[in-house]
Amino acid sequence: MAKPKKLDKEAYEEELKRLQAELVEMQQWVVETGQRVVIIMEGRDAAGKGSAIKRITQYLNPRTCRIEALPKPNDREAGQWYFQRYIEKLPTAGEIVIFDRSWYNRAGVERVMGFCTSDEYHRFLHQTPIFERLLQEEGIILRKYWFSVSDEEQYKRFKSRRNDPLRRWKLSPMDLQSITRWEDYSKAKDQMFVHTDLPDSPWYTVESEDKKRSRINVINHILESIPWKKIETDVPEIPERPEGGEYERPPRAEFRYVEDVAAKLEKKDGKKKGKKGAKSSKSKKKSKK
Repeated sequence: MAKPKKLDKEAYEEELKRLQAELVEMQQWVVETGQRVVIIMEGRDAAGKGSAIKRITQYLNPRTCRIEALPKPNDREAGQWYFQRYIEKLPTAGEIVIFDRSWYNRAGVERVMGFCTSDEYHRFLHQTPIFERLLQEEGIILRKYWFSVSDEEQYKRFKSRRNDPLRRWKLSPMDLQSITRWEDYSKAKDQMFVHTDLPDSPWYTVESEDKKRSRINVINHILESIPWKKIETDVPEIPERPEGGEYERPPRAEFRYVEDVAAKLEKKDGKKKGKKGAKSSKSKKKSKK
């Protein structure tokens, strides 16, 4: 896969903010009209799902937009109907729920790693289209996105995570299996699409060799494919602050304050200018020579 051209940083940030503003308006429509929206984010490890979800939810109201990333099922959940614990996380009226991985774990990780039986796997492929049809008949808006990344780019991102102490937690033994079992995961994904990429609940593939490009594209698709309308709302007036009454604040010495360690980061007046001045004088001396 050819590496796409890099986006202009300023143009990217401007377009991202514009799309995020529309997402805020779409959420208002969801809340006001009582819609229920489910967005499924799937793809290989390090494909960029997490960073896309962050940009989608960055300015949304967390009271009516939830991210669900379910852990390994406990003993009780393991004895339930497979879809049962996901049903509990579905949105109520006026909510958006984004699944960072979803019931499709069974068609991917569980299938490849042998965490489910062959009967459970084939039952899943049979039941999923029925399950999703029921969701949509109930009025839930469903969108499914597959983030596609090449093996070379995935490997590069894994190495980047390994060398970054802030992101090293993202690397698990299970993630690294996606390198040695690349073909197995590819076959599992192909079979999943055969059975679940249907006209009434299609998969939309997001090319994710460039994360910034994938964020713009997936947000734009969400906004274009969901039939939302702008809701006109009254902007509240900020009241004038009343004049002071009889209240007197207790002395500051009576309270415990956190230490102002940020003071170390304050700009020192004239310090930077001095450095610049020193550099300029040096350059003048060099030019004279």
